[in-house]
Amino acid sequence: MKAIRRFTVRPVLPEALHPLSDLARNLRWSWHAETRDLFQSVDPERWTASGCDPVRLLGSVPAARLAQLSTDRRFLRRLSAVADDLNDYVTGERWYQSQSQSQSRDRSGAESQSQSQASELPDAIAYFSPEFGITAALPQYSGGLGILAGDHLKAASDLGVPLIGVGLLYRHGYFRQSLSRDGWQQEHYPVLDPNELPLSLLREPDGTPSRVSLALPGGTSLHARIWLAQVGRVPLLMLDSDVEENDPGERGVTDRLYGGGSEHRLLQEMLLGIGGVRAVRTYCRLTGHARPEVFHTNEGHAGFLGLERIHELSAEGLDFDAALEAVRAGIVFTTHTPVPAGIDRFDRELVARHFGPAAELPRIDVERILRLGMETYPGGEPNLFNMAVMGLRLGQRANGVSLLHGQVSREMFSGLWPGFDAAEVPITSVTNGVHAPTWVAPEVLRLGARQIGAQRTEDALTVGGSDRWDAVADIPDQDIWELRRSLREQLVTEVRQRLYASWRQRGAGTAELGWIDGVLDPDVLTIGFARRVPSYKRLTLMLRDRDRLMDLLLHAERPVQIVVAGKAHPADDGGKRLVQELVRFADDPRVRHRIVFLPDYGMAMAQKLYPGCDIWLNNPLRPLEACGTSGMKAALNGCLNLSVLDGWWDEWFGPDFGWAIPTADGTAVDDDRRDELEASALYDLLEQRVAPRFYELGQAGLPDRWIEMVRQTLTHLGPKVLAGRMVREYVERLYTPAALAHRSMDHSSARELAGWKSRVRAAWPHVTVDHVETTAVTPTAELGSTLSLRVLVGLGDLTPDDVEVQAVSGRVDSQDRITDGTTFPLKPVSGPDPEGRRLYEGPLSLDRTGSFGYTVRILPAHRLLASAAEVGLVAVPSEGMAEGAGVLLR
Repeated sequence: MKAIRRFTVRPVLPEALHPLSDLARNLRWSWHAETRDLFQSVDPERWTASGCDPVRLLGSVPAARLAQLSTDRRFLRRLSAVADDLNDYVTGERWYQSQSQSQSRDRSGAESQSQSQASELPDAIAYFSPEFGITAALPQYSGGLGILAGDHLKAASDLGVPLIGVGLLYRHGYFRQSLSRDGWQQEHYPVLDPNELPLSLLREPDGTPSRVSLALPGGTSLHARIWLAQVGRVPLLMLDSDVEENDPGERGVTDRLYGGGSEHRLLQEMLLGIGGVRAVRTYCRLTGHARPEVFHTNEGHAGFLGLERIHELSAEGLDFDAALEAVRAGIVFTTHTPVPAGIDRFDRELVARHFGPAAELPRIDVERILRLGMETYPGGEPNLFNMAVMGLRLGQRANGVSLLHGQVSREMFSGLWPGFDAAEVPITSVTNGVHAPTWVAPEVLRLGARQIGAQRTEDALTVGGSDRWDAVADIPDQDIWELRRSLREQLVTEVRQRLYASWRQRGAGTAELGWIDGVLDPDVLTIGFARRVPSYKRLTLMLRDRDRLMDLLLHAERPVQIVVAGKAHPADDGGKRLVQELVRFADDPRVRHRIVFLPDYGMAMAQKLYPGCDIWLNNPLRPLEACGTSGMKAALNGCLNLSVLDGWWDEWFGPDFGWAIPTADGTAVDDDRRDELEASALYDLLEQRVAPRFYELGQAGLPDRWIEMVRQTLTHLGPKVLAGRMVREYVERLYTPAALAHRSMDHSSARELAGWKSRVRAAWPHVTVDHVETTAVTPTAELGSTLSLRVLVGLGDLTPDDVEVQAVSGRVDSQDRITDGTTFPLKPVSGPDPEGRRLYEGPLSLDRTGSFGYTVRILPAHRLLASAAEVGLVAVPSEGMAEGAGVLLR
């Protein structure tokens, strides 16, 4: 019989156990071993049955057991210690606070009485993302973007960075995956009750739930409540449209992550960006939290936040252009996709209908909004509104998530900066990292604590700061090998349990599943492959030559076993076919004890999978993997990476701690041939180098060379792949400059910069490079010599204060393109002449041999610009003038 209404009955904890409620509601338990151990001791069986979720656990423990614990002095001492530790964690000074104090001392020689004013660091940062992977108990993530966002919040908490997270609360989360009997992916959407999650409602002083609202076309509104998840020191605000004030259609706006059609997605992103800013304002008003100076949008989904902030400033009397400058100064935009198809794009008319006087942001002209997102560059779609394009136009600072991805992004978006080489496009990179306390197995942590002490281990994994973990060199080989085997054995147990459950879901009876007891072997080389299943990640590349793969799996002396997991998007039938192809191969009785596919890949599975594998396999189409953080999580547990040189592996690969799969990504190779060549290279590596290294034993009966690679992985990669390192880079390279730019962009400065840009754009058609000459009259010159460069320019209505005239010099290729240019300014020496031209001069140093060339250009210049390319204007010599500029050095 089905209930007609559902509600949550909360347990009444004895007074002595009240701290358990606070511990359960702060998600620090998800990465703090002592807190998890405490909850497990409440009731070990129910802890396991609850999915290791403290909120669910406390809702199921009998009152008699709670009464017993309330008088158990040993338990109460543990409870007090863990509660005190959490209090110290959320209130004590951490890395960020020490940086602020250090800056104050550097400036004044003594402690400042007002460190928040003296510090260059932001008072607060708002971090927006469409998904957050904090813990399996809060299933609001689909893949790498959400897990990265969750790790960002956790690392910010560990470092004491004053971050506020902003997202949506999806009532169905992302789908749960199972398999049909023939291996076809099945999707399930369980209903999530927020009252059963580690969340609390944000409330007004009178106790009513706080609300944010968006105006919709036709005079209706979209209302949302604000749920608060406490992630250590960091509050995470999650907007939920499933409220009674909404019509059924609006109630479903936050139903599923990445679900629905275009309008549904547009409303989700409006709620995230516009509603998210309003939720932040509400939270700061109610709690006294500092208002954010920096707004960080994790991908383009939250890009509308910039429009809401422009709308706020328009109410204070700023026109659109001035408000845009003020808002841009404090926005950081991170792009995660290396392919245009991965970006959200909406029909122009759909966006126009949701803005303006009859809908949202009535003080902003709809055409100004549309211009921010339109693809007005060669190759762009004129009727599509591009969320990443809007993010780049609204953000003064932008970054990719690895060095290679930064290069790809500069090329992909170069059309937004016409006249500039891709290398000068103002998109930098901060390579992703992973939150070690979340992803490192407890056994690895214990080994580290035994080696260097618990506090030093915690500091190394959270604050970081060193380039190497040299203490790893002192761990005996035997200890490393025993640890790796123990983790592999745990994975084997986990796989068998999950495989059994999967086959039962597929309709198999108990009598036909006895073979599962022999699946995998804790002494066999174990390869892991787990991720989302878009085509570019090539889930089935390993199946390219099935006979060769079977030989690897069944080798008499050096067998290999593979654990595979991954979800295809519900609308991606191509991805589902890849899953089915892999599943059918893994179902083959000849190899099913050596290769398995585990459905419903998520955080709980991943936390067993990464530590238990010896090799982490990644074979995307280069350069389509923006970063690929799963290999980082594996590396922190001593798992070696076997990967295409893409994402982070392209940046940090070394032959001492992993293998690079050769690629065939030349333009002359078609996709099918490329897959064939790269699969063959993968098989070669496994047969000739990887498997022999694993099974080769030294004099002590241990695989010495393999253990040394594990040691090198931990020593060299460990400090690099940390989310703490990543967040420190964001603070130092992006957040702090953005905060300083925000502070300098008061209303007067914003109006000044907007007016200057308008004047420069109007005058730029008359800015010209009219004549260039040097003292060189021959096609060769001596290394180390200096030429005198003289340039005659026309500035029209502009003055020398409005521009910078630069020389650009360096080696040239066969097409006379400067490939490694160095820029330096030229100085005005006379003018204007009767024709309004000015003369600029400067020395040109010939500092390298070979084919050498130079050119000159004129750029807008203003003290408030973050980048010379920001305005998107440049004047260069005409083609005829540039001919013969090359000089050959000997």
